[in-house]
Amino acid sequence: MEHALSPTTLTELRRPRPYPAVSVLTPTHRREPYHEQDRVRLRNVVAEAKKQLESDPAVTRERRADVVAQLDRALTEVDLTYADDGLVIYAAPGEHQVWSLTRTVPERVVLSDTFLTRNLVSAQASERPFWVLSVSADRATLWNGGAGRVTEERTGGFPLTKRADNFDPERMEQIGDIPSTYRDEGTRHFLRDVDTAMGAVLRESPRPLYVTGEQAALSCLDEVGDVARRAVYVPHGGLTHATPDAVWQAVRPVVDAEALRTVDAVTKELVAARGRKEFAAGVDEVWQNARQARVRLLAVEENFRVTVRDDGAHLIPASSDDLDAREDIVDEIVEQCLETGAEVRFVPDGALGDANGIAGVLRY
Repeated sequence: MEHALSPTTLTELRRPRPYPAVSVLTPTHRREPYHEQDRVRLRNVVAEAKKQLESDPAVTRERRADVVAQLDRALTEVDLTYADDGLVIYAAPGEHQVWSLTRTVPERVVLSDTFLTRNLVSAQASERPFWVLSVSADRATLWNGGAGRVTEERTGGFPLTKRADNFDPERMEQIGDIPSTYRDEGTRHFLRDVDTAMGAVLRESPRPLYVTGEQAALSCLDEVGDVARRAVYVPHGGLTHATPDAVWQAVRPVVDAEALRTVDAVTKELVAARGRKEFAAGVDEVWQNARQARVRLLAVEENFRVTVRDDGAHLIPASSDDLDAREDIVDEIVEQCLETGAEVRFVPDGALGDANGIAGVLRY
């Protein structure tokens, strides 16, 4: 199952498909005893997707068989033992994907000529994704972080290893308090390559960067490159061959501290925006401004969800069994704001006070 959403992947998911492109969404649970319940629910929602395919006159028999086969293949790839809070299956002629999300989703089936991506985008934003780069004199490992974990990322050439013929063991003696290894031109050249590779990853998928390593390694990387200067250093060696849990435990205090600083900064921006009359609060007011591309900064409480319907002028509360209900309006707002270049920040529940779960700083 997929977890990491890059801009390139999102662009690929959003491209038009031959009809029907099927999106199947269902909430899931991380723990027993709910996994069996999730399995039944998943089978039922996939059955509903097949039923809609069968009854849709615009779907030819050949395409129906193709997409049904893709749905069946997707089901075999789902392992609910490792479920998060939501599951999305995409199926279209000749392809399928399964995404596990750390944000709950409404149960639904959508047939269209594109996949439904807003829940995916919102879940990714709520994870507050980051990169961890672990460096040593002869190896660099990249980790994909977010939602309380890290996993090794094998992209952009990572992990990188220095060629053995560049390593001179006779120069391992200490010079002052800096190991001579990091004065060796072969090592410095290797770390320049690491810096270049990391720069390419950040251009493809921008996010906060944490760099771990011995102090000497961090100092050398800072001298020879540019990427690390925009990163948060975590002086902790021995992580280039470590387990994901060891890396997460090393960076977790720093990540948590940065998150607290972010919440404080968002709160100050919202207070200042109120004074300038550039402030919106509540789902209806924020939605109106988001559609006009007026939101510069969107703040959402982590577990804020609301079901509404559009009466033509405003969003009003609705029950989930209302045929016109929009259960994922918060995810729609998040995606709309990201598409118009807004910064999106998720904050702890209750942090927005009387803003009713969602607030925005406006551009004008």
